[in-house]
Amino acid sequence: MPTPAIADLTEAARRGDRGALARLLSMVERGGEDARDVGRSVHGLGGDGYTVGITGAPGSGKSTLTSALIDLLRRRDERVAVLAIDPSSPFSGGAILGDRVRMGDHALDEGVFIRSMATRGHLGGLAVAAPEAVRVLTAAGYPWVLLETVGVGQVEVDVVGQADTTVVVVNPGWGDAVQANKAGLMEIADVFVVNKADRPGAEAAARDLRRMLDMAQPAGWRPPVVCTTATSGAGVDDLWQAVADHRAHLASSGGLDERRRRRAAEEVTRLVAARLLERARATMSDTRATELAEAVAAGELDPWAAADTILADDPPG
Repeated sequence: MPTPAIADLTEAARRGDRGALARLLSMVERGGEDARDVGRSVHGLGGDGYTVGITGAPGSGKSTLTSALIDLLRRRDERVAVLAIDPSSPFSGGAILGDRVRMGDHALDEGVFIRSMATRGHLGGLAVAAPEAVRVLTAAGYPWVLLETVGVGQVEVDVVGQADTTVVVVNPGWGDAVQANKAGLMEIADVFVVNKADRPGAEAAARDLRRMLDMAQPAGWRPPVVCTTATSGAGVDDLWQAVADHRAHLASSGGLDERRRRRAAEEVTRLVAARLLERARATMSDTRATELAEAVAAGELDPWAAADTILADDPPG
């Protein structure tokens, strides 16, 4: 059972207390026992929330596009939360808040909650912390969570791939199919967006994406390619319609439940792997492990034999 203090914070967050919600997210971000208690406290709440992941190369206009989507949702009187996955500061370990600066127009809107999240010290990193944070936000009553990443590295792809619908943002002159496949974007995209479509080359970029999809021949859902200019709002309604269409497709095909079951299994696997890594590091700090490592370094023992010896001495509990 979660501690009474965390249970109280959860209830306060569900009543609209933004300070309580911020404290819960800070606990999730730091990890440790408090994060586990927060997870227990919000488990099973906010099941109707829907997560839209937004990723793409730095400079593609993801934050501006996210801000435009907030505008659209608020015009429809929908509450929305944004979780902006930022790199860690090399000095403080905190998030670089550029995303929140760009979304500053919404800072005083009670129907919008924006949070930047850095890697910090969470066991398992962002791939573990992000889904926990999303659950906190949906438990607090936000029916829409926009999960935005700063780039397209493996960590970002892993995180945004946990969304219900994943939007991949590119620009005119974005590159070829090889680059997209290298970044893993073709595998995770449910909707493609060519942003900054008022620039030369936008139609060519859209045509290239459609050609890639023709070659890939995706089964079931074929990701639509939408052109937007986030700064003016052009095409944003079309983008949101594509998200709605994808959600309807998942609901009618049973794909949403299947996708969430698969994500849950992957999340448990990541947690198990992280806990085992933590245990391995603790085991390697003892004298016997140090002696074996020295033997490997001296060429007296191969690393496989050393690992076998350590595992035999300290079998999984």
